[in-house]
Amino acid sequence: MNILVLKLILAPLIIGSASLAGRKWGPAVSGWIVGMPLTSGPVIFFVALSHERAFAANAALGVLSGGLSLVAYALTYSWLAVKFRWQIAIAGSLLVFSISTALLQNFTFPLWPIFGMVCTTLVIGLCLMPKDVAEKESEDKPSFILLLTGIAPLIGPRLTGLLTTIPLYVTILTIFSHRNQGPAAAAHVLRGLLYGMFAFTGFFITLSLLIEQVSLAAAFGAAILTALIIQGASLWILHQRHR
Repeated sequence: MNILVLKLILAPLIIGSASLAGRKWGPAVSGWIVGMPLTSGPVIFFVALSHERAFAANAALGVLSGGLSLVAYALTYSWLAVKFRWQIAIAGSLLVFSISTALLQNFTFPLWPIFGMVCTTLVIGLCLMPKDVAEKESEDKPSFILLLTGIAPLIGPRLTGLLTTIPLYVTILTIFSHRNQGPAAAAHVLRGLLYGMFAFTGFFITLSLLIEQVSLAAAFGAAILTALIIQGASLWILHQRHR
């Protein structure tokens, strides 16, 4: 199958399914779902198909580093939303995300240290989130995947990886919840995102370890299995926390 056709079919299918599930089970679950590598995973897959494995491995490492920016984004939005309208909250959080991404582009972290940093930052982020209670949800367009895989050779593997974590989908869900249910609902989405990002981290640490050692199918299969196991555990914790 033509790679462009595969991109056009796969991206809307993945993100459309996440949107339907999020609408059914509410903001926290929608955030938890988009914490999975629903955009970044396909981007790295198509990058691996189009470029050398080393390029894809470096991009995957960049994605892991981008997890730090996502935590900063989630915390910034959640706390700004306590006192300000969604316009200010989203502007401030995207500014923080952009600054964090620009700074991270100048550093290259070894695999295990960045894995430990992201996991630690997620735990700290969950502890620092404002307390909340909430409820439901929205929609978006993932042509972004096509754009990123197309410009990857121009911007290099590290920036490609960092940019895959731009929070397009969760931004739409968060704004929708903030406008319709208030800041607590927006924080609920973002807390769910942080829980879901443990699976994101597991996916990319597994992929980074295997992508140059085994076939693409085996590397992505193992990464998906790891993410699903972690995602199941994080859902159980999220459920216990909100019972």
